[in-house]
Amino acid sequence: MEPSPFLQYAVMFLAAAVVAVSLSKRFGLGAVLGYLGAGALIGPHLLNLTPDMSQASEFSELGVILLLFVIGLELSPQRLWLMRRAVFGAGTLQVAVSALLLGGVALATGVGWKTALIVGLGLALSSTAIGLQTLAERKELASPHGRLAFAILLFQDVAAIPILALIPLLGVHEATAGVASEGIAALRIVLVIATVIVGGRYLLRPVLRVVARTQIAEVFTATALLVVLGTAWLMQLAGMQMSLGAFLAGMLLADSEYRHEIESQIEPFKGLLLGFFFLSVGVSLDLELVRREPLEIAAIVACILMLKSGVLIGLGRMSGKLDFAQTVRLAVVLAGGGEFAFVVFNLAQQHALLDSAQHDALVVAVTLSMALTPLAVIASSRWLATRKTAPKRAFDDIQDSSPRVILAGYGRVGQIIARILRAQHIPFTALESSVEQVDFSRRFGSNIYFGDPSRPELLRAAGVDKAEVFVLATDDPEANIRTARIVRRLYPHLKIVARARNRQHAFRLMDMNVNDVVRETLYSSLVIARLVLEDLGLEAALAADRVEKFRIHDAKLLKAQYLVYDDEAALVQSTKDAFEDLERLFEADTAGDSETSPTT
Repeated sequence: MEPSPFLQYAVMFLAAAVVAVSLSKRFGLGAVLGYLGAGALIGPHLLNLTPDMSQASEFSELGVILLLFVIGLELSPQRLWLMRRAVFGAGTLQVAVSALLLGGVALATGVGWKTALIVGLGLALSSTAIGLQTLAERKELASPHGRLAFAILLFQDVAAIPILALIPLLGVHEATAGVASEGIAALRIVLVIATVIVGGRYLLRPVLRVVARTQIAEVFTATALLVVLGTAWLMQLAGMQMSLGAFLAGMLLADSEYRHEIESQIEPFKGLLLGFFFLSVGVSLDLELVRREPLEIAAIVACILMLKSGVLIGLGRMSGKLDFAQTVRLAVVLAGGGEFAFVVFNLAQQHALLDSAQHDALVVAVTLSMALTPLAVIASSRWLATRKTAPKRAFDDIQDSSPRVILAGYGRVGQIIARILRAQHIPFTALESSVEQVDFSRRFGSNIYFGDPSRPELLRAAGVDKAEVFVLATDDPEANIRTARIVRRLYPHLKIVARARNRQHAFRLMDMNVNDVVRETLYSSLVIARLVLEDLGLEAALAADRVEKFRIHDAKLLKAQYLVYDDEAALVQSTKDAFEDLERLFEADTAGDSETSPTT
């Protein structure tokens, strides 16, 4: 009995993903590059483990369908409306200008205007999967450039619908000579999309409500998949791309009250589905074409990256919210091609807008530009780390003459401290190195100034020599240490109260004789521990006593470990000894409670 081709390919793809992604992450290259590399390795041009490309194509199509469903599921109309200015402002400019430039280059090569238009629109789109995953891995989704990148990607996802709908309209004229046929084709497309949207809005929720009453998770998941595959199949019957149907299905489910339930069920598979898609992209990468036409492919890739980077840099500067480093990060994340380009070019080839050679060259160029994105992100980050960029302004003109407290850092911790000081009518000056945070906080009347607290000239302008206490509330340990060193050297008389991320950070601050070091999660953890003990049945007074004894014991341990914190063996042994001491302390309390309690 011959093994199932489907099972064979599934095992091979999963094995390649496990090995390649693990190695890629180990060397700091990110998961996306690992998936693409694994696919290229097992593809027909290297190890040739996928001789039957029809099987790989089916995997790729399934990956695209599931990927676009996940993207549509995250595209809730409410979220789109809240971000409408950034989405439809920056997003429209990025797609329109990029499409005009890239389409203009294609037109200059001698292709027809219809082909040039589709090429420009397809190449203008960026990879939502790579962009969001890269920003998430680097914890930059909430940054200014991360929010703008998300808005642009959001618009691109929406713009993909009319782009895909436009392709059959442009292709019909080449296949038929009648305007009536073109109108009928357009009407059919509009009717199918309208049927999916209207029918889904009025039929989907009642169906999901009935299924939800069964309280069987498998049935609910099957219903969601039925909607996805059914919509994709309906689009295919109408002569459109199945991926468009999956995307619309995701949007319909995103607008329902069952969205979070569906998300919770597919979340464990989300990363694997994205990886599955990139593996398929890697398998389909035609390395033989790169070998035969290296200059042509390199020119297309260079045009994509350079023109889109220029547009994105211009958008970043026009927004007025991004500095140079953030603008560069925005450009490298979104400059490459995107997964929608494969869908656009496949559909364009079906409607005779692209010939086979053009299609293959564009697909290879888009794939290479996507593969270069993680490398470009790493390279740009290292370059920006070595480049000292000057701030938009040196530092603000500080008007406060005699603050009693200098507050360095105005984030989560600094704002709470500032509110208490303000309520006590204690004059203070807050220094913050983030322009966005300063401008935002000033709207609420906060006494905050822009500048790097580790700069001596800023400290002098802030009147540190007249202050009594210097509070280090910055969340960056290295910036925290650097500022503490400057303040301690220039103003040795000043009391310093510092926020520490962990014990090692606290030890480094203690090396500089910082008066008080407070670990940022210690007290909130103690409160949680006390509540847990109470929920487990301990009396409130006893739970509070245990937590207080732990706090005192931990403070003594911190001072003891400070003496040996550079000796790992001694540090580990002191931790073990301290735990045994704490156990004996609690056991003694328990024995004492038993002796004093009345007998029954």
